[in-house]
Parts: sequence; C-alpha cells; structure tokens
Amino acid sequence: MPLPDPAVLSRIDRLELEARQVVEGYLSGRHRSPRHGFAVEFAQHREYAPGDDIKHIDWKVYGRTERYHLKQYEQETNLVAWLLVDASESMGYGSGARTKYDLACGAAAAMAYLVLNQTDSVGVATLAAGTRGFLRPSGQITQLREACRVMTDGPFGGPAHLGPALNELAGRTGRRGVAFVFSDLLDDVPDILAGLQHLRYQKHEVVLFHTLDGAEIDFPFRNTTLFRGLEGLPELLTDPPGIRDSYLKAFNEHVAAIEAGCRAMEIDYVRLRTDADLGHDLAAYLQKRHAV
Repeated sequence: MPLPDPAVLSRIDRLELEARQVVEGYLSGRHRSPRHGFAVEFAQHREYAPGDDIKHIDWKVYGRTERYHLKQYEQETNLVAWLLVDASESMGYGSGARTKYDLACGAAAAMAYLVLNQTDSVGVATLAAGTRGFLRPSGQITQLREACRVMTDGPFGGPAHLGPALNELAGRTGRRGVAFVFSDLLDDVPDILAGLQHLRYQKHEVVLFHTLDGAEIDFPFRNTTLFRGLEGLPELLTDPPGIRDSYLKAFNEHVAAIEAGCRAMEIDYVRLRTDADLGHDLAAYLQKRHAV
C-alpha cells in the first residue's frame, strides 16, 4: 500500500484547522445548534405567556386575531447535512492568495465542524461534470477529516454542469436533510435552478453559498489583459475599461436571476468572497437565520 502523499496530508490538516478556527472564533455561541434553523418543523401555535421569547410570535396570526400566539416547532433528530461542492475548473481561479475552491472548501469544512459538534451527520459530494467524490453521511468524530480528504482532490478539469449534477445527487441523498451547495454558479441559470428545485422536491432545505472571487464581482482590471479561458473557453485579449460596463451588467443580471429563483423556492442565498473574512460572513448568515 503506497504511503499517503505528504502534500495532500498537509492540505487536509490546513483545511481541518481552518474549519476549527472559523467555528471556534466566530460561530460558537452565536449559533449553538443547527436545530435553531436547520432541523425544525412547524408543529402548532399556542398563546403567548409572560416570559416567552417574543421572536417566536406569529405576527400574521396577530394581524388576524389581535392576539399573540407563538409558533411551536418539532425538532428532528439525527440531522443529515450534505456538503455539495463545485469542483470544476473555474473554481480554481483566484486573483489573490485564495481560490474560489479554497473558499468553498473552507466554508464547507466549517459547516461540517459545526454540524458534527451537534452530534449530527455530514455527507460530502464534489461535482465536476457529475459526481467526482462522494462520502456517505456519518456523525463519527473522524468524519471531518474524511470530508476534508474528499475535498482536497479537486478542483478538476472541465465544467461543473451543476444542474444535472444536482439532479443526479438529489436521488442519492436519501431522507430529508439540509443541502449546502457551494459553487461559483458559472452555468446556465435554468439548469442551476432545475437542480436546486430537485433538491427541494426531495424535501431538503437548501442553502446556496455563491463563492466568488473579488475580481469577478468588482472587475478592477485597467490595462490591456489576456483573460485565460476556463472549461473549454478560448483566451481573450481585450481592453477591460471598454467592456467593464457590459460585463458588470451581464454579471449582475445573472446573479439577480439566481437570487430570484432562490427566493421563489425558499432557498437561502449567501454570497462569499475570496477577499472577505470567511468567519465573519458565515457568522453573519447564521446569526441572521437564527433571528428569524
């Protein structure tokens, strides 16, 4: 049996360490249990009593009855969280020290650490023209390291074909859980939304983490630039100021269409940037959904 590649082991160690640092530095204490939003199901109403937490008041019911009622929930046990990570060629881009794939893996590992610390289960799939890596759900303490191991194999050459890949996975993910999707979403919007819809059809809650490089969002290029094509696209030598407005218009329209589709399907859309503080952004999202 060949010895493990030291470079691969180093990447796994760094990713595992980053996950622990993000969770312990930002998320612990802010969102102590994923069951506050990830694994609860509405059960019934009951009348408000002094001392109850007002954040659970159903204001729609109050509007109809002028009486305060609280929403009550049933907690599911043994939550299964799926980490679905785009490992296509475009995810290897990074204008700075961190690529989009680094960002996606760091965010996925942080969420895995958070869920496993609540004694729930995590499964992983990496996607590039289909499923490239797959780890069945487990709540064992070793699962974080196994998840990191699967993710360190990417990114791979070629396109993600994210929509068809999600369609394929939706049938393999089993009973209702939470699907965290990490992708730059450089694909046709109808295909992406169809894949997300299939996950929703399987009763999964879906959280979409749009992992982008800062340069893709801001397009800061000023001098004549040779843009290297990825996923089969040709190289392009161009004057960035001359195309900046049209690029940003097309980019923002693409994002707006995805956000609109997510709203329609009740999917959380979260943007992550390679040049931002990952721990801060994850904590802000979890705090927001915890307050809902």
